Order: sequence, then C-alpha cells, then structure tokens
Amino acid sequence: MNDLLTEQASLGVAGLDDVLNGGLTKGCLFLLEGSPGTGKTTLGLQFLLAGRDAGERVLYVTMSETESELRNTAVSHGWTLDGVGIFELVPPENLLDEAQQQSLLYSSDLELGETTNRIFQAFEQINPDRVVLDSLAEIRLLAQGSLRYRRQVLSLKHYFAQSRATVLMLDDLTSDSTDRTVHSVAHGVLRLEELSPDYGAERRRLRVLKYRGRQFRGGYHDFVIRKGGVKVFPRLVSGEHGEEFERDMLPCPSPQFSALLGGGIERGSSVLVLGPAGTGKSLLVLTFVASAISRGERAAIFIFDEERALFFQRARGVGLDVQGMVDSGRLVVEQVDAAQMTPGEFSARVRELVEEGVRTVAVDSLNGYQAAMPEEQALVLHIHELLQFLNRRGVTTYLTVAQHGLVGDMKTPVDVTYLADTVILLRYFEALGRVRRAISVVKKRASAHEDTIREYSIGRDGFHLGEPLIHFQGVLRGVPSISPGDVESRLLPDRP
Repeated sequence: MNDLLTEQASLGVAGLDDVLNGGLTKGCLFLLEGSPGTGKTTLGLQFLLAGRDAGERVLYVTMSETESELRNTAVSHGWTLDGVGIFELVPPENLLDEAQQQSLLYSSDLELGETTNRIFQAFEQINPDRVVLDSLAEIRLLAQGSLRYRRQVLSLKHYFAQSRATVLMLDDLTSDSTDRTVHSVAHGVLRLEELSPDYGAERRRLRVLKYRGRQFRGGYHDFVIRKGGVKVFPRLVSGEHGEEFERDMLPCPSPQFSALLGGGIERGSSVLVLGPAGTGKSLLVLTFVASAISRGERAAIFIFDEERALFFQRARGVGLDVQGMVDSGRLVVEQVDAAQMTPGEFSARVRELVEEGVRTVAVDSLNGYQAAMPEEQALVLHIHELLQFLNRRGVTTYLTVAQHGLVGDMKTPVDVTYLADTVILLRYFEALGRVRRAISVVKKRASAHEDTIREYSIGRDGFHLGEPLIHFQGVLRGVPSISPGDVESRLLPDRP
C-alpha cells in the first residue's frame, strides 16, 4: 500500500495536475464539490477518460443524472464513452407510487442500505481502478443526519480502499454550507466556484482545500469549460520560473530615442508608457516591437482596447507593416476581450508564448486589462507576478496606460509606475498656435537617462523626436511659458 501512495493518477485536465503537483494519489478517496453548473460532471468524466486511455478499468456511478445525459455531455465535448462503465442508480420503479411512499417498506434505512449494496454490486462486476460517484447529495438525503451520513461515507471509503481504487466523489453543495462531514474523511478536497460579474461571461475558479501529505499550489486558479472539457490555468508564481540570460542593452529605433533613454532598453526589463488618449502610446510601443523583430526576435502584442484590423491599418499609416511581421511568424497579435478572458487565462497565454520563444511582449493597454479584474489591488498583484515572470525569463515587456484628461493634471486609473523599470511620459502642449506632443523619460532603474523634454511627431515614416525644449517652462502642464531664445529651431516643422 505504501508503494501505491507514491503513484499518481492523472486527472486528464490541462493545468490541474500542475496545481495538484502530479495528480491524485492512487488508492485514495477525493471530494470534488461545487454548486450546480461549475463543471463537476465534466471533470469527473475527464478523470475516467484519462484512466481509460491509460489502460485502467473505470466506473461512473450516477444517481443524479441519467446515462443518456452523461453520453450527451460526452458528445458535446467530442468524446466517446466506449470502455467507460456507467451504472445508473435509479430509485425502485414503484417508489413514485403514492401508496408505497407512505409505506414503512421504503423507509430511509432500507433505501440507504439498498443504495449502498447496489453500488457495491456494480463495483464488483467491473472491479475498476477509478470510480466517480455522482453525487453525495442523494446519499446525504437518504442518511437524514450528519452522523449516519459520515458513517456511510466511511463505509464506502473503506470498501473502495480494500480494492485500491482511486475514487472521486462529487457533491453539489445543496445542503447546509457549513457541513464539512466528508472533508475530514477524504484524502483531498477540491472546490469549484462560479462567479457572476455585473457584465460579461461567468468566471470559474477552483481551489484545493486539502491534500494530505502533498504540497500543492494554493490559492484560486481560473478555469474554463469549453468543447474538449475543463482547462485550468494555474496561478502564476514568478519565483518558480527563471533562467540565465545576459542583460544587454537593446538598441532603440533611432539615435534620438537612444539619447533619451540613455542608450537603449535593458533586456528583461519592463517599460511603461503613460499618456492621454491619442498621444501615440500604441504606435510608440509598436515602434520598439518592430525594432526587436528587425533584430531577429519573436514578439507578441495583446490588444485590449482596439479592433485588430484597425490596429493594422493605423500601423500602415506610419510605415509599419504589421501584417507582414505576422505572416513572417515573428509577431503574434491577439485581440483580448476582457469581458470573456480571465486574468489567469491571460497569464497562461503569455507564459505559453514565452515557452515558444517570444522575447518581447506588449500589453495595450492596462485600462482594458483592469476591466477583467474585480479590484484594482488584485490587478496590481497580477501585473506584479506577470512582470516578475517575464523579467526572470529575459523577456522585455511594454505596457501602456491611458491617463484621464488631455492637458493639465492627469489621473492614472492604474498606478503601476513603481513596478515598471522604465517609465515614458507622453503629453500634449500648446505652442505658437498648435497642439503639439512632448515625450520624456521620468524613470529608469538600470541606467542613467536624459532628463529633458522633447517634442515628437508621428508621420507616415514613423516617430520623429526634436531637440530638447530648453526654452519652455511648464510643458507637462499643457500650456507652457516661453523664455527668450531661438524657439522656432527647437520645435519640429509640420509633417504630412
């Protein structure tokens, strides 16, 4: 038996074995609980299908769903239940007879005993290695008491343990939420939850409440149910990832940018671009991404705020062929619907691309990312883990945040400036009867940078930086005062 406790039974659910540090311990009983609709049946079927594919005998005992409903669920996911034993435990045919309902012949004692015996008989016919019992709610109703219910679950546990079967019991939590009868009996407990935001699709997450003798990944983990079954996105822990790489200086798109940034951007660092709407934050980031691709690197851009085709069109307007970069396989551009994708799924997608060799990641913008978060504090924690993970893997990250307002005092809806290694600030200002744009670097951890403010323009051939605005005071306020000097030579000419 000790050797058996070292063996693991894979759940067949992408990501969940990672959360459980290998899967379920063979020969033990586990509890999977969650309200109706959270995916218990689907996960239970995946558990059995993984066992069937591994050459094990498997059995699904259902008291809450019919065999036909189970097979329909399998078909909806593209599965076949060939090789899966299904035992549909239905009440006696005459149980619905009004006369029989009032007879002592069908008391809870007799029904509970008969139910247990029929489960044992089905088990002995197949002698399975894996069992799913769906659900404990029916056994709880028949027991009509916490003590009898606990004894019944214990008897099932000892019976299955003698045959060294791995058992997954499902519970729909329809009873008192404080009832933890099975928690102390089970070897491990997993809980599935469904959240209903004010807008957007439902959000599902799971948590491991208990696992005897096993170090598991704690906290909540997002998951989805799609065609093909349940997919879990383990919570990202940056400390578990890291590799050696050279933190060399990456060249900038132009000499002016190199001067402004003190030579360039350090590999593995994060760059935050702040500014009001329309200042060109997305195009500025895209300029750095295009520079990375020209060096032979792979990059990925996640767009939260803009339609993908429009993004491609705007890039062509400044001389950047994004479609050509995508066709070459060097660039991945994904449009993210914050109302549909959970933060856990987003982090998992970023991690997947990094594993495939992406070395530059751009997120445009954090305002859209924030829409996927219930609280700003949770957003900051997610971004912190994500940036730490990318930093440890040598990935250079670019983030944009749209500030509220156009000129004067600006408000940042998501303050993550302390997380970024470099902060670039974009501003509008008025001078000589024109609305102009200014750029400055307000923070750079790894090296010195230029502390001036430069005007920039966006034309058909990209970004252009002017000379430092040394004769202007109050550019960042939006309406600067001009000191005597050759002002015209410091401003950029009109561009097409």
